[in-house]
Amino acid sequence: MSGVTAAGGADAWDVVVVGAGPAGAAAALGALCVDRTLRVLLLDRADFPRDKCCGDGIAPHVLDVLGSVGAGDVVRGWTPLRRLEVARAGHGVEGVLARPAWVIPRTVFDARLVARAVAAGAVLRRQRVSSVDRNPRGTVVDGRTWAKVVIGADGAHSAVRSSVRAPAHRARALAVRGYAPTSERRRGVQVIRFGGRRQPSYAWAFDRGDGLSNVGYGELLDRDGSVPPPTRSMMMEQLDELLPGAGADGTQWRGHHLPLSGWRWHQPDGSTLLAGDAAGLVNPMTGEGIYYAVATGVLAGRAAARAVAAGMPAAAGRRYRRQVRNLLASHLRHTWVVSRLSRRPVVLDAGLRAASRDALVFDDLVEIGLGDGRITPRLAAGLVAGLAADVNPVSSPRR
Repeated sequence: MSGVTAAGGADAWDVVVVGAGPAGAAAALGALCVDRTLRVLLLDRADFPRDKCCGDGIAPHVLDVLGSVGAGDVVRGWTPLRRLEVARAGHGVEGVLARPAWVIPRTVFDARLVARAVAAGAVLRRQRVSSVDRNPRGTVVDGRTWAKVVIGADGAHSAVRSSVRAPAHRARALAVRGYAPTSERRRGVQVIRFGGRRQPSYAWAFDRGDGLSNVGYGELLDRDGSVPPPTRSMMMEQLDELLPGAGADGTQWRGHHLPLSGWRWHQPDGSTLLAGDAAGLVNPMTGEGIYYAVATGVLAGRAAARAVAAGMPAAAGRRYRRQVRNLLASHLRHTWVVSRLSRRPVVLDAGLRAASRDALVFDDLVEIGLGDGRITPRLAAGLVAGLAADVNPVSSPRR
């Protein structure tokens, strides 16, 4: 399917999605699930498959969303993980996840999602987008591609976000990631070790199930710039200090900035929507962003399709904002509170101790860190009890 020629010679499309990562591919799928006849253009600056710096963790919530648009099988052939180990300075918990997760390289996961979007009817084009301008007839991308609705899914440094003058991302983290052989003692488990620098700061080793692990380190950046960001060598030192040997013989090291979610989420009215990292949606406690990417991507695609069908593209922003807030507003407030509290080591330790004593508290922590969870009364009580137990903080395995 191709665009039709509009006045001025520009290609005309119903929906143009900028960025073909998880948020963008999910947006295309969401739109085409509403109306298979829509003209959907998917733009990305790279050819697929391509790599991205990421922990590669795919939570079960991701598959719940993708299943609704016919792409729930993108994890096929990869090994599900059921164990998670989290620790900081002697306080730790290891438990069984209520539902399995997967660790899949972005070279594989993203390419599979793009292929699903193209199979559904989207047109994929390699193009680095530099400008998005609005006029009375719609929105023009790079001066030549006209769209009724534009969805910005072009990452942390989004050109689409700049075009709508959305507020700058206030909180950011910096991470480095590589792939290294999985040690025998870390097979079948996701391991997280919190460090002593600005929180959240932690090293990770996530077994992919194919003999390699995704390993890395990330930390919160100083908001006012008074503290210089960590260098790559400093982050590699932290990785080795927290997880000795995990990065040995590692390859494909990449760094990446993460725009962390805040108390509120901003989406302007109009026909330009923002999804995933471009919307500043990354869990401020864990740095997880793929669930937010696919969830907001699908919602953006559906809102765009319905606004186009109603002949009111300008109503897409309001419709989409309402749907995302219904899904995530409460969760984002809770993750913001937890991320702020966890910057105090005593609170982080209390949470780990509480999770080591109560399997349900462990499940609550996993849900708020990897899915769309809230601070439950059980989790709040566990934190209070954990703080009260600070006299003897040594924890034991949960299961």
